[in-house]
Amino acid sequence: MKIGIDVGGTKTEGIILDQNGTEIDRKRINTEKSYDGTISGILSIINHFEEKHGKAESVGMGMPGAISNDTALIKNANSIWLNGKPFKQDLDKILNRNINIENDANCFTLSEAVDGAGKGYQVVFGVIIGTGVGGGISINQKVIRGRNSISGEWGHIVLPGRTEEEKKFVKKCYCGKNGCLETYISGPGFSSAYNLRFNKNYNSHQILEGFLNKEEDSIFALNQYIDHLARGLSVVCNILDPDVIVLGGGMSNIDFIYENINDTLKKYVFTDTLETKVVKNFYGDSSGVRGAAWLS
Repeated sequence: MKIGIDVGGTKTEGIILDQNGTEIDRKRINTEKSYDGTISGILSIINHFEEKHGKAESVGMGMPGAISNDTALIKNANSIWLNGKPFKQDLDKILNRNINIENDANCFTLSEAVDGAGKGYQVVFGVIIGTGVGGGISINQKVIRGRNSISGEWGHIVLPGRTEEEKKFVKKCYCGKNGCLETYISGPGFSSAYNLRFNKNYNSHQILEGFLNKEEDSIFALNQYIDHLARGLSVVCNILDPDVIVLGGGMSNIDFIYENINDTLKKYVFTDTLETKVVKNFYGDSSGVRGAAWLS
């Protein structure tokens, strides 16, 4: 049996898989927004599973951010209470075993590459467009972490071809830079840009409801979102040239994306033909926790 844990900013989820990837059990709790509280929640899930099913052969964990190669401390996590902490060392010590830890977007990508929407493809780029924007790379069902543990972090490149008008309707990114893709195509970024432009106070769900009701402002916002997404993904295609791009996160549930993104992407990629397809994930919210279990 393999245990996977997905540590998020609002919830922490655990799963047990057998060797064939069949789910045995699952548990979800709210994430306490403190370092000690997050660790306590993780331990409660693992203890629950092992008291019920016996000791697992491995434990894998997906989390926001990455482990610094220099300090072994957490960096770049939007769950900021984890940053600067010896997360892996503390968990290894408490559990008296080696825990496999990866960035949550890497776990999502691995899950989809092993037996999800990227199954059968050699090079898979996984995308998270939810509260934040992240990405991961899997080649032959292996996570590519990169020398600096930042591979796939396309959410913190500047929106390509950003116009003066587009600069007006966006807030500064939490990372401290201006113009990051995350501030345009994450769920909060999408609604923030909409509200700044149209002087409203909508969340992303209300914008989508307006789109379905054929409101002009919402139609404009969705079409602009597709364009921003395509411009960002064109950089990924020009550098990585993946076989497939799998979308995950809350924004990936918008059907309008898949009706338009592939044609729009073709306009920006440096090629006469584009065989790479952008597809929806197979496992939904479960991809991250399944990928964590597949780490070992």
